[in-house]
Amino acid sequence: MEKYIVFDPKLTKPDRIVLETLTSDIERFSNSTKSDRAEADNENNTAGQIVSCEKTQYASAISKLDALNNPKHPDFEPTVFTEHDYDRIEWNTSIGRHVLRPYLRLAQYVVRHESDVVMLTHLLLYFSTSVPSALILYLWRFTWIHAVLHFIMQVSYMGTYTLMMHQHIHMRGILSTQFAIFDHLFPYITDPLMGHTWNSYYYHHVKHHHVEGNGPDDLSSTIRYQRDNIFHFLHYVGRFFFLIWFDLPCYFLRKQKPGFAAKAAFWEIGNYTALASLYAWQPKPTLFVFLLPLLLLRIGLMIGNWGQHAFVDTHEPDSDYRSSITLIDVPSNRYSYNDGYHTSHHLNPQRHWRDHPNAFIKGKWKYAANGALVFHNIDYIMITLRLLMKDYAHLAKCMVPIGMEQLAMSLADRVLLLKAHTQRFSEQEIKDKFKNPDHIY
Repeated sequence: MEKYIVFDPKLTKPDRIVLETLTSDIERFSNSTKSDRAEADNENNTAGQIVSCEKTQYASAISKLDALNNPKHPDFEPTVFTEHDYDRIEWNTSIGRHVLRPYLRLAQYVVRHESDVVMLTHLLLYFSTSVPSALILYLWRFTWIHAVLHFIMQVSYMGTYTLMMHQHIHMRGILSTQFAIFDHLFPYITDPLMGHTWNSYYYHHVKHHHVEGNGPDDLSSTIRYQRDNIFHFLHYVGRFFFLIWFDLPCYFLRKQKPGFAAKAAFWEIGNYTALASLYAWQPKPTLFVFLLPLLLLRIGLMIGNWGQHAFVDTHEPDSDYRSSITLIDVPSNRYSYNDGYHTSHHLNPQRHWRDHPNAFIKGKWKYAANGALVFHNIDYIMITLRLLMKDYAHLAKCMVPIGMEQLAMSLADRVLLLKAHTQRFSEQEIKDKFKNPDHIY
């Protein structure tokens, strides 16, 4: 089945290491005999362990991944730009020596983790383009061409910005403590420009979604929906789009957290009030600078979350391994801070984004033993689209089998597996299978 594996030339270096390692497992399985597989299975006595696995290859992969993340290792590579890996940057040119290297030294002092230079790079980008462009539209001169171009620019920023803020809300900031005030305040400027309402992402994602983990009480849970049904999908998006301002405070009240309820309501309604005031003052700039990004992002967040939690195991739906997926692809991991490693993120929400590939390879046997799903060459949006098209054959080709059971599957078997994982749960099934829905964060 390795014939379906595609190595996108723009994969990050860690993703390439991970995918090469998994592809080698597939090749070894394909080249082994039935007796070899039976013997290896008996020797290992571990569900999902790959037949005749070369432990040295995994040790080598782990060593390489650890070195890339260790500032004290000579092979350490910080992320400076999303578009280019560190070793692809021309450091020895005139610009490299006199501009990029001094910037790298300064940036590593400013950011909280030495690997996260890219976050300062993007903050500088946003404050040198989005902010002045918005100010010009409001305070100097509004033109339709500028407004449309501004909105297009913001759309191109939204995904990367949202996942940078995803790191911000989990790590309680992205800059060094010397810049704590700016680190705390800048989201109040940039969040609305990118379609976010103040602090709502934090309360919904950290204090709610990671507590419930796609379980019955998760307002963004997919389990009550048939995940390849477009009408269920539209209901899912519509419920969030129109009612999250009301549902989230009510959720916190049901959980006896009135403080969170008051804060969530205050920030959400306060933001709407500010937008209404801006629209009354200057409707045209407000439409393009704030309202259109808000409407688009809310839809995008739900499309993405549908893809992240579309495949839920019918037997153990409350397992993080079985209710989320892992993607090895360019949009999710190169441009969105390894957002493709969603299972790893749910297993440890405070794990640094650069550590996800390492954690996946180190825990790969457990992923396999738990029947976790791994895909490549597809992002969450396209997973959602392919599901709504019921194009399971394409999804099966994007699946990267791990563990004995998945490795033995034909393409048709993969299709059946994926279809089984998109079935909606009845209320009785939810009652029976979610014995302990609460998670601790």
